[in-house]
Amino acid sequence: MPCSCAFVGEYGPLSKGWGICGRRVALRVVVLYDADMQVNTKRFSLGTRGKGTYEVTSQVQSLVSASGIVEGTATVFVQHTSCSLVLFENADSTARMDLEAYFDRLVPEDLPYFVHTYEGPDDMPSHIRMVLTRSSEVIPISQGNLLLGTWQGLFLFEHRAAPHQRKIVVTVMGMTSG
Repeated sequence: MPCSCAFVGEYGPLSKGWGICGRRVALRVVVLYDADMQVNTKRFSLGTRGKGTYEVTSQVQSLVSASGIVEGTATVFVQHTSCSLVLFENADSTARMDLEAYFDRLVPEDLPYFVHTYEGPDDMPSHIRMVLTRSSEVIPISQGNLLLGTWQGLFLFEHRAAPHQRKIVVTVMGMTSG
């Protein structure tokens, strides 16, 4: 009887190993390559006015459209440690206001035990807020469009009080219409 549990073993054209259930298993690993597979990496900058959320959905969609990729994924990455990327409600700005207020209470500034304060009282709190969120998001693409939900948007979440110029990298990978 074949094992349908998780597989532990070596990988190759015909991989053999042990299922977690203890049965010996083998599976065939097939790597497909298609000449229509493309990878496109672009960068853009976003100026912030200080703490808050800044929607970048349209900029990312523009890069997806320009790539010619119709089926695949977009990986969006922010190259900083004091801001983050979040998928969040984009229809009602009060949801973002609540998020920002929550993070201000969750990780307050001017805590006496913070040592990393070289750039001011929001220095260490901004790094902690970034760690609690994300520095990248992967979004599926179909028919040349980001497959976001009805009320979803992609936002840069600025955690510093002062304005900053933020660098964002977008890698679009997938199939062209060919």
